[in-house]
Amino acid sequence: MNILKPVLAAGLVFLAIGAAGAVEVSGVKVEEGMDLKGNKLVLNGAGIRYKAIFKVYVAGLYLGKKAGLAEDVLAMPGAKRMSVTMLRDIDAAELGKLFYRGVEDNLPKTEFSKLIPGLLRMSQMFSDYKTLKTGDVFTIDWLPGNGTTISIKGKPYGEPFKEPEFFAALMRIWLGPNPADWKLKDALLGKASPI
Repeated sequence: MNILKPVLAAGLVFLAIGAAGAVEVSGVKVEEGMDLKGNKLVLNGAGIRYKAIFKVYVAGLYLGKKAGLAEDVLAMPGAKRMSVTMLRDIDAAELGKLFYRGVEDNLPKTEFSKLIPGLLRMSQMFSDYKTLKTGDVFTIDWLPGNGTTISIKGKPYGEPFKEPEFFAALMRIWLGPNPADWKLKDALLGKASPI
């Protein structure tokens, strides 16, 4: 059974919810639930990141339970995942720099300075991949007791980032007071757009 319902992405995006337990955002299948190393997670929201008029990627936020406020997402205990599927080819080093800048824009200087070594390591990770192509997926996972793992094309990169603040800082790229895309922020928080 297919039902169409509006969801905010960046402009109005329609998600087709099917019996398979997935939604479709700009041609990308986003699962409504997933298992992250024994932790059952649900899709909190998904949407499109736009840069000017161009679609850059589809992002989906997975949590242990639904949350409508950024503060609740950041404070929620348990496993979490941000999944990003590219909608266009992009220079991976440039994306790493944008993420670095996104964290910097959403944290006080004192908190940001503590995370610089991890952010530089993350930027280097993206530089090593050169280009992320249309359809490539990367995930940012938080597992209590393990840390933050970034995987590109299903392959974990390096050792996990142990600091809990690191995952929260990355989530602020999308959910912070100065998000990369306001409409994507609302979509990830499961908020609907007025028609």
